[in-house]
Amino acid sequence: MKKIVLGTLIAAASLMAANFAQCASCHGAKAEKKALGKSHVIAGWPADKIEKALHGYKDGSYGGAMKGVMKGQVARLSDADIKELAKTISSFK
Repeated sequence: MKKIVLGTLIAAASLMAANFAQCASCHGAKAEKKALGKSHVIAGWPADKIEKALHGYKDGSYGGAMKGVMKGQVARLSDADIKELAKTISSFK
């Protein structure tokens, strides 16, 4: 039983790392960069603010110059993915 739980936790952590890996290519390994020199640094933003932004990018109601790029990036994410991704990004300081 412990192996199953541990395996599930490792798989979940790997999935979240994989989700953020795509973000890291523009935002930096710890979300410490302005994406393509145009966005805000998102490290440490509150999770609810990140969630709202990601949902807004997904539905087209949020964003400026990079709105189109971000819409494509978040289109594949479920609500649960967005929640977990927001938690991960908000943990970066």
